[in-house]
Amino acid sequence: MSVLRTKSVEQAIADTDEPEFRLKKSLSALDLIVFGVGVVIGAGIFTLTGRAAHDVAGPAIVISFVVAAIACALAALCYAEFASTVPVAGSAYTFSYSSLGELFAWIIGWDLILEMFLGASVVAQGWSAYLGTLMAQLGFPIPAVIGYGGVVDVMAILLVLVLGVLMTFGIKESLRVNLVLVAIKIFIVLFVIIAGLLFVNPANWSPFIPPAEPREAASGLTQPLLQFLSGIEPTAFGVGGIFAGAALVFFAYIGFDVVATTAEETKNPQRDMPIGILGSLAICTVLYCAVALVVTGMVPYQELDPAAALANAFVFHGADWMAILISAGAVAGLTTVVLTLLIGATRIIFAMSRDALLPPGLAKVHPRFRTPWLISLIVTVIVALVAGLTRVGVLEEMVNIGTLSAFVLVSVGVIVLRRKRPDLKRSFRVPFSPWVPGLSALICLYLMLNLTVETWLRFVIWLAIGFVIYFAYSRRHSRLGQPGYEDFALPHVVSHTRDDSDDDPRRGGVEPAE
Repeated sequence: MSVLRTKSVEQAIADTDEPEFRLKKSLSALDLIVFGVGVVIGAGIFTLTGRAAHDVAGPAIVISFVVAAIACALAALCYAEFASTVPVAGSAYTFSYSSLGELFAWIIGWDLILEMFLGASVVAQGWSAYLGTLMAQLGFPIPAVIGYGGVVDVMAILLVLVLGVLMTFGIKESLRVNLVLVAIKIFIVLFVIIAGLLFVNPANWSPFIPPAEPREAASGLTQPLLQFLSGIEPTAFGVGGIFAGAALVFFAYIGFDVVATTAEETKNPQRDMPIGILGSLAICTVLYCAVALVVTGMVPYQELDPAAALANAFVFHGADWMAILISAGAVAGLTTVVLTLLIGATRIIFAMSRDALLPPGLAKVHPRFRTPWLISLIVTVIVALVAGLTRVGVLEEMVNIGTLSAFVLVSVGVIVLRRKRPDLKRSFRVPFSPWVPGLSALICLYLMLNLTVETWLRFVIWLAIGFVIYFAYSRRHSRLGQPGYEDFALPHVVSHTRDDSDDDPRRGGVEPAE
């Protein structure tokens, strides 16, 4: 059995119509945009902007955000082509299975599990920290023993449990709550931008690109892999600082790829997937650039607080009450991030279980809610325990390396599938292929090299564990390797845009799409 065997697009789509593994199609383009904005805009808009401006780019951090957005857009184009052509749960895992082969699909699925489990846990802890700050500002402090940094972070656990229950009840119900929280978050961000304009001093933008200067270099396992391999010393500010800032703020955009995990639950994926992925990225870029422009105009970049730049920019001007509003926005914002990452994690594991690379019994969907309830339960419990009982701050870069590795494989996969299946109908096509996907892969690989040696070592260990599981279990149990699987799957191919409203719940189908 070849480890590079591929699962055809037709087979992948056919599997989505099997009653026991069938998800409910109910998402629109607006749902996907809200989903994307919900996961991308988190604490980064309140903290990362100031840190990047203070340390490496100055006011030119605005250009850094544009450069990072262009890099993300290249990867987003590749995701949009795949998600609209192969509208199946699993995102980069499913795309790699159809283009690069089973082993690559397993690797990327294993990476994405790490990314979303750890990402949801880290963000839940961040939510607990902002909630503690907000409650203290309102005069109702949370006891230290059960709050952020306490013996047990009960607040983070409760958040994950509530969102896990919501996620199990249905994707549409989850997105309704997400819509409300995203609206609150965007309202507060826009309010902060408009209010901040009242305190802007244009003199703070001069020089817009500060002169380049040497930057203190990290050493040992904490230095970037690129620095370790090349010996090149990092610089701050100047043109080099713009690109250093882009590498830093790139991670504020990570999350748009989670939109692709819901392709199987989208009513019209050929049209709506590209709109959802690219639309959410465009909205986030505008908001990030506006915040960067305002905060560097309010306070000289040398005096920005790297830890909480936006809140302290208003304190700098005596508007302390704005800190309460910013904390409230962060609480709402991080709630949507955790919810979206939980949903993404369940869809990745669902796709891998349906392919029997993980135990297939996990992938059974609830007969009423049409959600993978068992996987949702497992994901919720694990994330809640990690968020409540462990200190995961040192592992945050693992989220980034898992995401970037997925970007690389999806970009390469577009090129491979174009050559292997030129006959395949594509409702959305990446322009100037293979140059655009190739450039996307190179940029993401470069950003991976800017992560620390320590992160790369942890990543290699995680991959090694994944290889052991694959060769000990997944390779032998894979549905693709079972006799007659291909013959069984192909006759059941259905349209990508099948309307679930034609199904009768009394016959064991799904509830009518909303």
